Amino acid sequence: MSDTHLDSAVQGVLQDVMAAEYPVLLDTFLADSEERLRLLHQAEQAADAQGLRLAAHSFKGSCSNMGAPLLAELCWQLEEAARREHLHEAAGLIEQIEREFAIVRILFRAERQRFRF
Repeated sequence: MSDTHLDSAVQGVLQDVMAAEYPVLLDTFLADSEERLRLLHQAEQAADAQGLRLAAHSFKGSCSNMGAPLLAELCWQLEEAARREHLHEAAGLIEQIEREFAIVRILFRAERQRFRF
């Protein structure tokens, strides 16, 4: 896995802790992330700073827990922009989040393939 997009130390801990459930965790994160992206877009389109902040905060936490530091950092930037009600920054940050998530999704799907029988 690419250490620039995923933290291999976090991945190792998750694999150890989750054991046979690790593939389920990967699947859950990917599905959940799609919903979180939808919520980010919805809040941005509605110019809902509070909704955007909450959605970005939640996504940041799951990205951090899954060892996706660049994605977590982008979510933090969006959370802060929404907290300051700088909604003009939201579209560009969401685009960056989507690009980084596309990379993370590919890496996690490749990781998931290791567990197919």
